[in-house]
Amino acid sequence: MKYKLVIQPEVFDDIQDGIDWYNSRQKGLGKRFFEAIQQEYKTLRINPGFQVRYDEVKCLPIKKFPYMIHYYVNEESKTVVIMGVINTYLNPSIWEKRKGKIK
Repeated sequence: MKYKLVIQPEVFDDIQDGIDWYNSRQKGLGKRFFEAIQQEYKTLRINPGFQVRYDEVKCLPIKKFPYMIHYYVNEESKTVVIMGVINTYLNPSIWEKRKGKIK
């Protein structure tokens, strides 16, 4: 059974920041970054059972980019709640601010 994705509003800012940064480095690289995220979303819809990192929060690395998708799974409703697409080079305190939103 496929899971439904629920994407928190902050995630769109995370992704856009990454796209902008990669496009400033090389034309078209932002598009490749976005496509890599979309591919990982497909993976999460089928199999969200990746490594738990914080409490109930799991992380899925994005192939070829130093980012991780931070999410949790609600098995009752068969949903994957995506809470962040965060650069692994950034200060982890960014994640700490969002972690409190887990329901």
